[in-house]
Amino acid sequence: MLVNDPAQFLEAMAALDASTGPATARAAFLLSPSGFALADESARDNAYMRMEQSADPLRALQQHAALAGALRQDCAVITFPGDPRTPDAVFPNNVFATARNTLVIGRMRHAVRRAEAERPDIRTFFGDVLGYDEVDLSGCEELVAELTGSLVIDRARNVGYCGLSERCDAAGAAAMHQAFGLDLTLCFELAEGEYHSNVLMSVLAGRAVMLAADGFRDPEVPRAIAEAFDHRVIWLTPEQKRAYAGNAITLGEHRVWMSATGAASLTPAQRADLERWGFAVGEVELDEIEKAGGSLRCCVAEIF
Repeated sequence: MLVNDPAQFLEAMAALDASTGPATARAAFLLSPSGFALADESARDNAYMRMEQSADPLRALQQHAALAGALRQDCAVITFPGDPRTPDAVFPNNVFATARNTLVIGRMRHAVRRAEAERPDIRTFFGDVLGYDEVDLSGCEELVAELTGSLVIDRARNVGYCGLSERCDAAGAAAMHQAFGLDLTLCFELAEGEYHSNVLMSVLAGRAVMLAADGFRDPEVPRAIAEAFDHRVIWLTPEQKRAYAGNAITLGEHRVWMSATGAASLTPAQRADLERWGFAVGEVELDEIEKAGGSLRCCVAEIF
């Protein structure tokens, strides 16, 4: 079921069967930066990009390697090599995602990002090596669907939270709902100036959620999401959102990963809540990569 009314969403949530799915991925893959640079085209609708700053390709590569090493504490991590033809391609989760032994390939809004979807090595790895089926949305010109940038998924309950913006339209939301085989998806409009839902919210192993309420056009939406999680919520301020605290991920049951910038913005009370819910905070320095308008969660494509 695909809904856009918060009250209808809560009714549908109450009718769902108990959780049966894995809350976290069995592995993850990253896409190493190669000749890291900022794309002018992407900056047209990504206010988080720091176009006034110069990019340091070597520092980005070092930070990315440290990220891969850190995440291996919680799951197997594969790093595919970067491609100098796509120097800002460090956020594979917008292009590639998985569900139930299926590789989903997204339809990016900007041409500079669409080239990523054509990579034969990633397609071959999932198709020929892992034996995954493939759902390819990249050639669907009638929609925009930037996968787990726009769609935050509670894997434990098989429920999606899809933010509509220039990076994901209604047709794209419907296509992703079907591609991921979701039981329920709540669609909502993002606030002016926002581009991806995963900057505003993250689901923590199905047990809790982080939310930046100012990023939603309708304030009833984050309230409904909070209720769906029995109010186990870390409410993020606009400043914490801009520090990428909401761009977090759980790759194991007991740790939430975010950038060092995001982690530094958390208050002692927020850290105490996370600890009470069973989460330690893992952090990695990613300020160089964050110049490109995304952070830790954007760098991680989950393998389910």
